[in-house]
Amino acid sequence: MASSKTRQRKLARAKIERQMARRAARVRRRRQTWAAGVVGLVVVLGIAGTVWALGGFSSPKKTEDTAGACLWAPAAPDPSASSNLKDVGTPPKSGEPHSGTETMTINLGSGSGSGTVVGSIDVAKAPCTAASFTYLAGRHFFDKTTCHRLTTATTYLLQCGDPTGTGQGGPTYTFANENVPAAPGPSTGPSDDPSAPPTDATVIYPRGTLAMASPTTDANGSQFYIVYKDSPLPANYTIFGTVTQGLDLIDKIAAAGAVDDQGKPTGDGKPKNPVTIASLTVTKAGAAPGGTPSASGAASPSPSASPSAKS
Repeated sequence: MASSKTRQRKLARAKIERQMARRAARVRRRRQTWAAGVVGLVVVLGIAGTVWALGGFSSPKKTEDTAGACLWAPAAPDPSASSNLKDVGTPPKSGEPHSGTETMTINLGSGSGSGTVVGSIDVAKAPCTAASFTYLAGRHFFDKTTCHRLTTATTYLLQCGDPTGTGQGGPTYTFANENVPAAPGPSTGPSDDPSAPPTDATVIYPRGTLAMASPTTDANGSQFYIVYKDSPLPANYTIFGTVTQGLDLIDKIAAAGAVDDQGKPTGDGKPKNPVTIASLTVTKAGAAPGGTPSASGAASPSPSASPSAKS
């Protein structure tokens, strides 16, 4: 009897010991799991801290800070040797705005062509052109210059921005085309060679267009066009804005006609009634015209029968 009770006590004690062992094992497993979690968290936090220190969580800089920076190239191998080029330095190489609009105000001098022409510059589509305008106008580059060319047949343009008044002048730098209209594609008719260029590779520059006057591609300087009637032109000229006020003044200048160097009427010459820019300023849209000046620019065309240049 005694041995039976002793045996039962041993079995009960063994059961309790097994239960305690299992409970201890569960506690150890929980502790190990918790410790592993803490170690993992520490590792993750360490990695995150390293990435943060190296700038991994920094917001990427806006692409406009560096992308599309304007390039101001020399207008001639030795710009200082050309009497047609006016040296006022070059605009900043970066930091130009890439959005919004600016207001260009052209005050024309005394005479039958006196008055004010206002244009809106599309900074988003032509940021480098806008930057050049701002820079040149800020240095009064256009003040007291003449609009040296007027076309009244086939194309309808008043060309301005040359400090020499000859069609050969400009700043000592040039810059690339922007916002050029798409040229017509090659003809695909059944009897045409698809690879051949179209016979009429012109596009319509609408009335009121402000465009750069450039003798060749990517050679913009300071000369620009005011288009006073829809004009078919080669798709080579940067469109940088539109006239918002004063086109009636340009109409009056055009109505007086153009003359050649001998004073005879012509469809492509200088305005019969001389046109002088008293001042040209550019301000941010909504600012008063008397604010900080900024300017317009276009390329210096060389004399030719093309709409890009005229002596």
